Amino acid sequence: MIKYVAPVLLLVACSEGTGPGGRPTIVFSGFPQPTGPGPDLDIYVMDSLGGHVTNVTRNPALDDDPSWSPDGSKIIFGSAGRDNTGRWHLFLMRDDGGGLMPLTSGAGSEWGPEWSPDGAKIAFISSSHLSVMNADGTGVRPLFTDAFYEDHPSWSLDGRIAFSSNRGASGQSSGHLYVINADGSGLTSIGDTTATEETPSWSPDGRRIAFSSNRDTRAFQIWIMNPDGSSPMRLTSDSGGNGDPAWSPDGSKIVFVSGRDGFSFSEIYVMKPDGSNQIRLTHMPTLTYKLKPHWRP
Repeated sequence: MIKYVAPVLLLVACSEGTGPGGRPTIVFSGFPQPTGPGPDLDIYVMDSLGGHVTNVTRNPALDDDPSWSPDGSKIIFGSAGRDNTGRWHLFLMRDDGGGLMPLTSGAGSEWGPEWSPDGAKIAFISSSHLSVMNADGTGVRPLFTDAFYEDHPSWSLDGRIAFSSNRGASGQSSGHLYVINADGSGLTSIGDTTATEETPSWSPDGRRIAFSSNRDTRAFQIWIMNPDGSSPMRLTSDSGGNGDPAWSPDGSKIVFVSGRDGFSFSEIYVMKPDGSNQIRLTHMPTLTYKLKPHWRP
């Protein structure tokens, strides 16, 4: 699969627990209303109320897939256009955009990075395959080498990885959800294989997985289920579509992006894990799409 930005339902996040002064709590990628041939995709941070939004990668490159380190001191993200390869590579930076450091390089593309809870490993997508490496970029190990592709890895507290893949979909682009051990063993299909299901997010206590799915509906909705796929529960039901759920560090909230306010843009919402108290946090129509939310640990 080639890394791209889909203009369908693009995703973002928000949080609570921000300290005085609007300390950056949510990191996400987004782009404004297009003015050129392609999106100007950058990384943004904001506080828990959706305020103090700051572009921290003002750069002609495409910057996407941000994720906090477990200690909250760094952001890892994918970027294309920072070298002459034209490929996506992984970079580290502080929450103000400073201290930029490349983590991967070469002829392939890497995206979708996610730190393990202990900070020792990073799961990511390398040339469309789920891979794991040490936090310093060494010891890269692809968990798959077949013709299928993977996306959206999310670590559990006990070191498993949930992800989406088109395996089992007759070679079609539709995604299904799987769980695998970090050493590549124990591949298990979860969820509804008759639907398209994406962007899994493991709860901090490891007991539930939030995800987006079009099961039962045409528009994507946010669901939660047990890690074995049992007890699924739909949390949203509007026709605008919802996606990219992300848990707060204490598991009391889920942030997500919704197109319910109009298909020309998406905004960030937050809700309780039972789907109640859905509150809009951002009002940024000029920042057309927000993507890939991550809540600061």
